[in-house]
Amino acid sequence: MNKELKQLLKEGQFVKFSAYGFLKNLRFFEPFLVLFLLSKGLSYTQIGVLIGLRELLVMLVEIPSGLVADAFGRRRTLAASFVFYMLSFVAFYVSQSFPGFILAMVFFAVGDSFRSGVHKSMIFEYLQRYQMQQYKADYYGRTRSWSQMGTAISSLLAGLFVVISGNYELIFLLSIVPYIADLLLVLSYPKWLDGESKKGEIYALFRFRQVWKAFATSLKSKFLLRGLTNNAIHSAFYASAKDYLQPLLKALALLLPFQLFEQDEKQAAMLIGIVYFFIYLGTSFMSRFAGNFSNKFSQTSVALNCTLYAGLLAGALSGLFFSQGFELIAVLFFLLILLNENLRKPIGTAYVAALTDQKSMATLLSVQSQLKALMAAVFAPTIGFLADRFGIGSALLIFALFAMALSPLYLARAIRQKK
Repeated sequence: MNKELKQLLKEGQFVKFSAYGFLKNLRFFEPFLVLFLLSKGLSYTQIGVLIGLRELLVMLVEIPSGLVADAFGRRRTLAASFVFYMLSFVAFYVSQSFPGFILAMVFFAVGDSFRSGVHKSMIFEYLQRYQMQQYKADYYGRTRSWSQMGTAISSLLAGLFVVISGNYELIFLLSIVPYIADLLLVLSYPKWLDGESKKGEIYALFRFRQVWKAFATSLKSKFLLRGLTNNAIHSAFYASAKDYLQPLLKALALLLPFQLFEQDEKQAAMLIGIVYFFIYLGTSFMSRFAGNFSNKFSQTSVALNCTLYAGLLAGALSGLFFSQGFELIAVLFFLLILLNENLRKPIGTAYVAALTDQKSMATLLSVQSQLKALMAAVFAPTIGFLADRFGIGSALLIFALFAMALSPLYLARAIRQKK
């Protein structure tokens, strides 16, 4: 390792950046959110509406949140995001009806929007100040590894908390503790990391115009439009369906040949915590493996299309086996959806990058994010409705097959190299 990088990693600010990601990902409720909502009497359709609402609100608030960061500073914006998160956790804890959970999800979405991209920009600002931009990948990658570790440990702790408490409500209150610590940590960052103040109204207007202009441009390019849609389809399917792993794991836990706890909820909680721990370890590996995987194909478009079909096929097979009573096989195929999303994300970014210049890259990725959010806002309630009518297994099977049938409309095309 380079001496400069070694010295950089010994700085106190690196410890703070890493601690931020670790604490931020201690969301103890995530592996149990669907089970919690089901225990409150919500239907799968209502849960789908909540997931879709979250994606839609994040999309709508994301660009104006840049205005807030410019006007009030990055540290205060991040602190505000944690306040909204904590309001969300309290609302989830006290709510007993669908309208209450809508309010909780609104708070959560605003928190997500205020946080999105702000901390990453602070890290890059720090490196630029000390003229260490050449270590951007290594430095950011190491801080992100602590985020992944936080997520993995969070899953184990969450399972333990549910086993001890015997209910899901407590994990929302416990999630407030690391977020208070993270809020205080962010406020301790150097003030110069707030960045230069900009005229918010002009900036926000510019960002809206920039995104819509990029969207209009992508519509004119069949290669770019297909690439953006290809990425967004799988990510939207992943965002809409990933939490349905929880009832699948609960069904599997009840069929295990051994019984560790007298209560079924505790048995399921322990299995869910352990499985999610290994999932997040696996997703970290898949992201690192993406480059090697893509290089095995003659074109990035081929790798992108193969992973698209792999994800949708895994969803269909998971649904098929679950509907036929083969819970273990269904869970294994469902895990492939989660791993596949982290494998194809870097590949999709590389494909879009090859179709545009560096100046337009951030804007096009923003367009892709907006497109994914719009799709998820439609997909999530649809899957929930199908789950209420036909069961989770049939819902996954029907939706995945429908998406595969439409795949010729958004398959990525090989990029012709310019002479």
